[in-house]
Amino acid sequence: MSSSPLVELFSSIQGEGPYVGYRQAFLRFHGCNLHCAYCDTVQPNSPACCRVESEPGSALFSHWPNPVTLTAVMELLSGWRRRSPGLHHSLSLTGGEPLLHRDTLLQWLPELRTLFPLYLETNGTLPDDLAAVIDHLDYISMDIKLPSASGSPPLWESHRKFLENAVEKELFVKIIVAPDTPPEEIECASLLVRDVKPTIPLILQPVTRNGVPAVPSQLLLKFQEQAARILPDVRVIPQTHVFLNLL
Repeated sequence: MSSSPLVELFSSIQGEGPYVGYRQAFLRFHGCNLHCAYCDTVQPNSPACCRVESEPGSALFSHWPNPVTLTAVMELLSGWRRRSPGLHHSLSLTGGEPLLHRDTLLQWLPELRTLFPLYLETNGTLPDDLAAVIDHLDYISMDIKLPSASGSPPLWESHRKFLENAVEKELFVKIIVAPDTPPEEIECASLLVRDVKPTIPLILQPVTRNGVPAVPSQLLLKFQEQAARILPDVRVIPQTHVFLNLL
């Protein structure tokens, strides 16, 4: 587990959720256990190479052959921190679904955490894998996949178990909403969060098509009003990095 197939390693702003605008290093893992209709990071095959940004924000990339070693990742990130101390809020572990690589994470996370706080972006369906690595994490961005928007079957019980494990960390829940999202799914997601911990922030993120939010503004307000009857902290935040033409 000293090496792993990776997709890319780069520096950009966090474009989603309550940490929007913070600068992060992003470590993208390959593979996902879901096939969401709106996914913008489809990776059907394990990549032969990992795309690596040479300097934070430079948009200059090299390609490292897979699998990539932890030593190589640590050397690159150590250099970034040394040359730009304080620039990065955290290291985002993203995908795909990073928790599919539980054994790798168990070895890598203690080392990576010596450089940056760790921010997990996850589809919230693998509670046992989260439990195995949660002690090494600082922030969790958890999706609740609404069947109407994602095209996935209902995953409410998996999401509930995941949320019960994740609640011990700094946590928020994000749901992707679409024009045809039924009110009962908004209610079900909101009740799920409330039953675990009512103060968890809930982020409504409109699905983006061709770089533009595809949900009418009045409908977004209705979704927010509905969720706010159940939860005290409900926010509408689109994918801001898309507007800025950033990774």
